[in-house]
Amino acid sequence: MPVKKDASGRRYVEAEVEVPGTPEEVWQVIATGPGISSWFVPTTVEEHAGGAVLCNFGPGMESVSTITTWDPPHRYVADSRDDMGPDDPTVATEWIVEARSGGTCVVRVVHSWFTSSDAWDDQFEGHTYGWISFFRVLRLYLAHFRGQPSSSFQLMGVAPEPKSAAWEALTGSLGLTGAAIGQRVSTSQSAPPLAGTVEWAGQPEWPEELLLRLDEPAPGIAHLVLHPMGGQVSMTVRFYLYGDQAPAAVARVEPEWQAWMDAHFALPVEASEVA
Repeated sequence: MPVKKDASGRRYVEAEVEVPGTPEEVWQVIATGPGISSWFVPTTVEEHAGGAVLCNFGPGMESVSTITTWDPPHRYVADSRDDMGPDDPTVATEWIVEARSGGTCVVRVVHSWFTSSDAWDDQFEGHTYGWISFFRVLRLYLAHFRGQPSSSFQLMGVAPEPKSAAWEALTGSLGLTGAAIGQRVSTSQSAPPLAGTVEWAGQPEWPEELLLRLDEPAPGIAHLVLHPMGGQVSMTVRFYLYGDQAPAAVARVEPEWQAWMDAHFALPVEASEVA
């Protein structure tokens, strides 16, 4: 989404989604650690002004922000430095929940920063597409698993460019090539067991994304997405499992999936790890 600007020097990007639930229910999943972790990344939240929000995107990839406004169940704002480079601006991230008729709410996230430079515009435009992707997970969670405890894990891998070939390699290895919305799918015998219904199968602007509502290995959601990065393609496969049996299911299947990813799309070993 394009960066917007106003006369004060403020730049901002925003994304929104309509989801089922009351403002109180929606607040629980966008403003608490367990709630955010059920559809985004593992997160902790100190639920008050001055409190910290810590999001863990993977080893060495943590995002820390400080809550500046706390007004449940409608709005909170947290400030952060995104470590995007020298002199990077402070970014205010605002979360807004607005009730709609028919038992739904609109969730809106707005990233704002003050600068006369356009050096960070492309990165923030990328942020909005990331939120749109995660918002599909949020909507699916609230529609089918609302209020259920969750356990999750994430797999990371890499493949050579182009992205289309990397996607074909990933989905082909899993037996999910050509998956279409509404289709019942399952993994091939060479991959760990997974089965469910396709809820999203990419779009013309970003076809390399798949969202599944699972019944195997447990009730939950699987999210597969690719991103070009540093001359190669970064692969992310996230599992969100729900219900009282979710922790046991994660403990059982995460090692199998990690071994599969390491065998097919292993991350490069850092030189420091070899020394």
